[in-house]
Amino acid sequence: MQVGVFAKTFAGSEPAGVLAAVRDAGFAVTQFNLACAGLPSMPDAAPEETIRTIDAAAKTTGIGLVALSGTYNMAHPDSRVRNDGLRRLAVVIETTAKLSIPLVTLCTGTRNAEDQWAHHPDNVDPSAWADMASEMEKALHLAERHGVDLGIEPEQANIVTSAADAMRLIAEMGSKRLRIVLDPANLFEQANVDKARAIVAEAVERTAGHASLAHAKDRFADGRFATAGQGVVDFADFIARLKATGFDGPLVTHGLSAEEAPGVARFLKGLV
Repeated sequence: MQVGVFAKTFAGSEPAGVLAAVRDAGFAVTQFNLACAGLPSMPDAAPEETIRTIDAAAKTTGIGLVALSGTYNMAHPDSRVRNDGLRRLAVVIETTAKLSIPLVTLCTGTRNAEDQWAHHPDNVDPSAWADMASEMEKALHLAERHGVDLGIEPEQANIVTSAADAMRLIAEMGSKRLRIVLDPANLFEQANVDKARAIVAEAVERTAGHASLAHAKDRFADGRFATAGQGVVDFADFIARLKATGFDGPLVTHGLSAEEAPGVARFLKGLV
C-alpha cells in the first residue's frame, strides 16, 4: 500500500514543480489533476505537449500517477450541463490512457445545480439516480474503449452516499471497469470514534474486492472535515481492515495544507 496525496495540495501549474513538491513532502504517489499542468481540471482538449510534460515530470521525480480527477456533476438537473461534462470526461479518459494512469475518479453528482459536492433534497428522488446511472453507463463505454477504470466515491452530499449504494451501482452497470474510491470521512457526517469505526468497518467489508483507491481525510465529531489523524477516524483500524480484505492499492490523502503534508505523510506511512 503506497501513500500518496492530491497533487492539488501544492500550488503551481507546472507538473515538474508540483510533483517535486509531492516527492519532497514524503509521498510516493499522487492523484493528479490537470489543473496542475495549466489546464482546466475538465478541459476541452489536452495537448500532446502537455501530456508529454506530465509524463516526463512523473518519470523525473519518480512519483507514480495513480489516478486522474474527472469529476463533473453526473446528476445535474440540466441535461445540457451533463452532456458537456461527459464530453470533457472523454478528454480526461483519453489523457489517462495516454499517461498509463489506471483510474479516473468521478463525482456521482447532486441535484444541486451550483455545487457538485453540495447536498440537495431531490438527491433521493429516483429520477436523480436514473440520470446519474445513465451518465455512468456512457462513461463506462468510454472507459472500456480506452482500458481505464472509473472510481466512484460514496459521499454524503452525492447520489451514491454509502458503500451499499456503490455496490448497487456496480451491480446495475455490470462492468468490471467500475471501481470504488473509499474515503472513511465521507461515509458519515457526525459520529464519535466508536460509531465512525463501526461505519467504516462495515463499508470496508461490503466493498471488499471492489476498491481500487483509498482516501485519507478525517472529520471532527461535529461534522467538520479535518486533516488525517486529527479527527474521529481510526486510521490504524481502517488500514488494517483494508489489508485484511487484500486491498493493496494506494492510500491518498487530501483536505490538508501543503505545510501539513510532510507530517501526514509520516503519520500514514507509520500505519502502513
